[in-house]
Amino acid sequence: MMKILRASHLGWCFGVRDAVRDARLAAAAGPVTMLGELVHNPAVVESLRRAGVVVRHDPAEVQTRRVLVTAHGVSRARLGELRRLGHEVQETTCPLVHRAHASLDDLVSKGFHPVIIGQRDHVEVRGMAEDHPGCDVVLTEEDVDQMVPRTRFGVVSQTTQPVARVRGLVARIRGRFRGSEVEFRDTVCQPTKDRQLAAEDLARGCTVVVVVGGRGSNNTLRLVETCKGGCRRVHHVEGAGELERAWFREGDTVGVTAGTSTPDWEIEAVEGVLLGWAGMGTGMGRDEG
Repeated sequence: MMKILRASHLGWCFGVRDAVRDARLAAAAGPVTMLGELVHNPAVVESLRRAGVVVRHDPAEVQTRRVLVTAHGVSRARLGELRRLGHEVQETTCPLVHRAHASLDDLVSKGFHPVIIGQRDHVEVRGMAEDHPGCDVVLTEEDVDQMVPRTRFGVVSQTTQPVARVRGLVARIRGRFRGSEVEFRDTVCQPTKDRQLAAEDLARGCTVVVVVGGRGSNNTLRLVETCKGGCRRVHHVEGAGELERAWFREGDTVGVTAGTSTPDWEIEAVEGVLLGWAGMGTGMGRDEG
């Protein structure tokens, strides 16, 4: 019998759910442009496009009066630019991303040199870094080793980074700059932590894991990494159409998890295919992980 297990925490978080709702309401009220992708999930972006949301990545290309800022947020400088261009700006930024911005601003106001743990080219990180020119953005131990000494470091994290990586890099900073004051604000969001812990538990009890989410989604990619730490056979798909029957064998325990930007309908479609395949064998089952 092939058994299907679902992670105890997976899929859309409250920030994404609220952002999608607000974008749909904005589109229903008239022409509106989203500056960038609301979240890094092709199915969600396409559903919003069908609802009337125009996506543009350059403010100069925006032709509607109303502009939506994505769930990942932007810098104060970018918000100011949009308003100077005459746009009415509505933020769909996740409150926990706002909290990360506020934490970094507070550290800088107290005289700490800003450090962001995250991907330099990710829109969320750019949004924080643009307001603090000269800040350090680190993702690896090698990045930390290239930092120059400072008297005081103020450290925050991209909200979707793995907790273990963040803590390890903070320890690396403290170890390298033993004479410096290092203040760390934990800005990894709780939904990310919940999904990472649930993925760890799921992977340990499965012979194969399917992670559902966009290939451009940082939190989904981190879930893939996490699952690989506990399970040898891990497959990342954006949707049910990418599943391959050859990945699964009779007697497998198959785990399903998904990133915070993955909608319920994509998760259910994947589970539906897996349950259909499980039914081809001697039996089937589905449990909550």
